[in-house]
Amino acid sequence: MRLDKFIAKSTELSKHDVLHSIHQGEVSVNGVVVTKEAQQVHENNQILLKGVRLQPRPFRYLLMHKPAGTICSNIDEAYPSLFNGLEIDKCSELHIAGRLDADTTGLVLITDDGRWSFDITRPSKACHKVYRVCLSQALSGERAKEISEQFEHGIMLQGESQLTLPATLQVITPTEVLLTLTEGKFHQVKRMFAAMGNRVVALHREQIGAVYLDVEVGHWRYLTHQEVQSFLSI
Repeated sequence: MRLDKFIAKSTELSKHDVLHSIHQGEVSVNGVVVTKEAQQVHENNQILLKGVRLQPRPFRYLLMHKPAGTICSNIDEAYPSLFNGLEIDKCSELHIAGRLDADTTGLVLITDDGRWSFDITRPSKACHKVYRVCLSQALSGERAKEISEQFEHGIMLQGESQLTLPATLQVITPTEVLLTLTEGKFHQVKRMFAAMGNRVVALHREQIGAVYLDVEVGHWRYLTHQEVQSFLSI
């Protein structure tokens, strides 16, 4: 973690005051004065501000049911931020582990623990994400089998240099399927079906790893300790 972020997480100081304290030589790390805010530090380091040891606040882990027409950002842009629905202190310190498009609904994980979210999103961890997909064209039994086999093998998306990682397709109805991925390329689900000559008309994420979406649209809750730990064992 950056030194300035560590201090912000350990005090009530504003960003301006944090930088001022660092630049004035008021901060030491393991007995050495540090004046560069970008220096990386660890929670186990002895970090003092004016001689007082700092202890960061505990990390927070949430899940939220993202509504359509919102964006996975801390601030409003072309669409409103889904963070507007979070009534929580120091919301600006949080970030989303695996974003969804503005028109996509469903499960998002929110945290201020960067190492935890990094492990969830990197493909090498093979964290499963399950999407419910509504298609514009119905799939016949043979066509569904063909697409399923291609997804399991991996397909080449336009603009990419490697095949997609193996994905699992489960047909619910001719126009509704479940797709399980272990990666998250830009607009990946939509691009995968477009490559198969079909179009996604609605997209909803209902599971990440062992965590299922279990709150109403726009609502959120804290993850249980067991849910948080489940991602560490992926």
